[in-house]
Amino acid sequence: MASSRGPALNEELQCSICLEEFTDPVTTPCGHNFCRTCLSKCWPNTQTCFCPFCEETFSRRPELKINTTLGKLVQHFKKLNQETEVFCDFCDGRKQKAVKTCLTCQSSYCDSHLEPHRRVPRLKKHTLINAVENLEDYICQKHERPLELFCRDDQTCVCLSCTEGEHRTHNTVPIEESREKKMIQDRMKKIQEIKHSVELRKTLASNDRFLTSFRTVQISNWMIIGLGVLLVAALITLPEQYTEITELKRRNTELEQLSHTEDHLHLMQMYSSLYSLSYSKNWIEIDSDSDVDVYVLKIALTELKKQLKEKLTQTGLKFVQKFAVDVTLDPDTANPHLILSDDGKQVSDGDIEQDVPENPKRFDVGPYVLAKQGFSSGRFYYEVQVKGKTQWDLGVARESINRKEGEFTLSPEDGVWTLILMEEDRYVVFDDPSVSLSLRVKPEKVGVFVDYEEGLVSFYDVESRSHIYSFTGQTFTDKLYPFFSPWFNVEGKNLNPLIITPVG
Repeated sequence: MASSRGPALNEELQCSICLEEFTDPVTTPCGHNFCRTCLSKCWPNTQTCFCPFCEETFSRRPELKINTTLGKLVQHFKKLNQETEVFCDFCDGRKQKAVKTCLTCQSSYCDSHLEPHRRVPRLKKHTLINAVENLEDYICQKHERPLELFCRDDQTCVCLSCTEGEHRTHNTVPIEESREKKMIQDRMKKIQEIKHSVELRKTLASNDRFLTSFRTVQISNWMIIGLGVLLVAALITLPEQYTEITELKRRNTELEQLSHTEDHLHLMQMYSSLYSLSYSKNWIEIDSDSDVDVYVLKIALTELKKQLKEKLTQTGLKFVQKFAVDVTLDPDTANPHLILSDDGKQVSDGDIEQDVPENPKRFDVGPYVLAKQGFSSGRFYYEVQVKGKTQWDLGVARESINRKEGEFTLSPEDGVWTLILMEEDRYVVFDDPSVSLSLRVKPEKVGVFVDYEEGLVSFYDVESRSHIYSFTGQTFTDKLYPFFSPWFNVEGKNLNPLIITPVG
C-alpha cells in the first residue's frame, strides 16, 4: 500500500502503477514517470508500447534511462522523514523510547517513567512537550526554565524569570500566540513567492485524467523542476505536520458550522479552545509546501475567530446576562484583613487585621472572601466593578477549597477558576497551562458566567461587551461559590473596593 506519510508529497513521488514511492524511476517520451520494473511488466516483448498514464502509443520500444534527479529526491525525502528517536533518561539497561520531554525537569521520559507526571499534583504542573533531542532550544540558558513567553519588544523567547528581570516592563505574550502572528508576518512574502508554483501544480493536477484501478494522478517529468523549490523545502517536514493539518481542517469545519448558530455556549467554548491548539514545529524556521496548507487554514481560522468574537461581542454577553443572580458577600468567609460593606456588596483591604471571630469557613491563607450563595447545578452570572484597582482576583471556587494553612494556588487543580489582574495591566488565568492575556482595554466591570453541567467558566468585559476568557471542559463535583479578592493596598495604589453591581 502507499505510505500514509504526507499525502500531497507522496502522490507526487509515487509510481502510478504500484502506488509506492519510486524505485529506479524512468521517464517515457511523453514525460511521465514510473518504476523501471513496473513499466517493464506493462510492456511485454512486443514492438508496440504505450504510456500507462496517458495511453500515448510509441511506434517502437523506447530506450529508458533512470531519472536520477527524481530518484535523489525520493531518497532524500525518505531519509529526512525517518523519525528521530529520543530515549528515556531514566531507563536502566535497554533504553525505552521517550514519549514526552519535561521542560521543567529538563529530562525525557518513556511511558512508564512518565507516570508520576500524570499522577503527582506538583509534577502535573510541569510543562510537557513531545520528546525532543535539542532540549536546550526550549530552555532559558540563563535561568534554566522553560521558554514559555515571547518578548515583543526584543523579539525573543523568554522564561518567567526573564519577565521579573530585564524584560519586566516589556510586552510579553504566550509563545504560541507570538508564533502565529510572527508566522503570518514573516511568511507572507515567502507564500507569495511560491504561490505561482502551487497554483501551477494544482492546475496541472486537475487537468490530468484519472485512469483505471492501477492508475492514479502522476506528475510529469518536466514538472519536477517546477516543484523543486517546494520539494526541497518540504524535506524537513515531520510527520506530525499532517496531524496538525487534519486538526486545523477539523477546527475550520466546526467553526464554519458554529459561525451560523445561535448556540452561544458552544461558541464560547470553541472560541476559547482555539488558543489551546498547539503546534509541534517552529513556524519561524520551517518552510514547506504543507506549510502553505497550514498557513491557509490558519488564516481561515483567524478570520473565523474574528467573526466569532464579533458574534460573541454582540450576542454572547446579552445571552449570559439572562442568568444573573443576586450575590452578596459572606462575612464568615472573609480574611481578617478584609473590610466588607454592610450590604455585603463591597470588599476592600483594611491594611490591618480586623478583630473577627474564629470560623472554620474563614480564609486564613489569603485576602479572599466567598459569596453566601452557592450553586451545584444550572447556570449563573454576576458582575463586579473593578475600576481604579491595580490588583484583583475574580471567579468561582469549590466549597471544599482550602481556607487555612497549607499550599494553595488559584488554579482549577486546587478548586479555583479565576481571572487575575497581577499588576495594573497584566492579566493571567491559571489554566492548564497558564495563560497571559493581552487586553487592549482595561476592564472596569467584569462579568462572570458559569454553566455547571457544561464545565464552563467565562469572563466578560461588561463595558465593551467583549469576551475575555473561558475555562472549558471542567468537571465540577462540589458546590461552587463566587470568589473575590481585592488584594492588598500597596502604598495607596489599590484602595478601591470590588463592588458587586446590579446586572442590566
